[in-house]
Amino acid sequence: MVGSVFFLACQSKKPDSQAETPVTDSVEQRPKPISEPLVTHIYTADPSAHVFDGKIYIYPSHDIESGVKEDDLGSHFDMKDYHILSMDSITGETKDNGVALDIKDIPWAGKQLWAPDAAFANGKYYLYFPAKDKSDVFKIGVAVSTSPIGPFKAEAKPIEGSYSIDPAVFTDTDGSSYMYFGGIWGGQLQRWTAGKYDANGSKTDAQKDEEPAISPRVAKLNKSMLGFAGAVKEVKILDKEGKELLGKNHDRRFFEASWMHKYNGKYYFSYSTGDTHFICYATGDSPYGPFTYRGVVLNPVIGWTNHHSIVEIKGKWYLFYHDSILSGGKTHLRSVKVTELIHNADGSIVTIEPYVK
Repeated sequence: MVGSVFFLACQSKKPDSQAETPVTDSVEQRPKPISEPLVTHIYTADPSAHVFDGKIYIYPSHDIESGVKEDDLGSHFDMKDYHILSMDSITGETKDNGVALDIKDIPWAGKQLWAPDAAFANGKYYLYFPAKDKSDVFKIGVAVSTSPIGPFKAEAKPIEGSYSIDPAVFTDTDGSSYMYFGGIWGGQLQRWTAGKYDANGSKTDAQKDEEPAISPRVAKLNKSMLGFAGAVKEVKILDKEGKELLGKNHDRRFFEASWMHKYNGKYYFSYSTGDTHFICYATGDSPYGPFTYRGVVLNPVIGWTNHHSIVEIKGKWYLFYHDSILSGGKTHLRSVKVTELIHNADGSIVTIEPYVK
């Protein structure tokens, strides 16, 4: 069975003068979605959802039409700021809390504010984000606030030792926090295979089909939450025989969009396969892995990317994700959605079909 279906009321707030106003989908014969956009006055994507003090906060990318030509490196995803969404309940109204961080206020950043995440520790809120520096190299930055909705003040430099995109911060039951990150192609992870950035490296996947696929990365955060406590490590994703997934296994291998959640003592590492558009998951006994591939969380959505988060809210689990139906299928103009996620008795996840069949 597909995960439970429900529809959420969309916010009716009018767009401000800086917002790109979404238009109603004009593409004929689009499939019927299982859930509707949480907001429709702006485009949002890559949702990282958290519950802080009993309230739901969503940290998404803010998609805009920047006029940059589309290419395989994602240059047309040229976002400038972050808006934080909040909900009092999973079926309640979604509020846009305005600009929480603007690229002009990040000293080291050059362009492209891609998928962020957030965490709470030390009585503060931390917003983690990727951006290209002045040399067009993706690094990961952090900004701090006393409020979950900001405004956030960015640190003067990116996190030392960080690179690539899609930071996802998981805090374990013992209070330790870990950052998972990385993305190939435009995310540049394939340019770091030798441990340092290769400006002349491959624009796509540097690994060969018969070699292990490029691995996502993980690093433990220090107590300040502003830096890494140790070395960056590779996250190994294995098949049921214990062998690493190969580069040719496009339906299962890692591409981008790391996320971690813990269920019944097991660590669930989920991610996007990128060019085949699945959200997959693998499980393990340590936050460092290795993780054994288990299956598909979410089947492909309308729009090139697929990016998600998984969070428990009042005893139930939910998948936050996006698609491009609202923009008529434009890959860089997406909308955040949510639906219930079900764990089976054996710990497996029921695959979610995002459209009614």
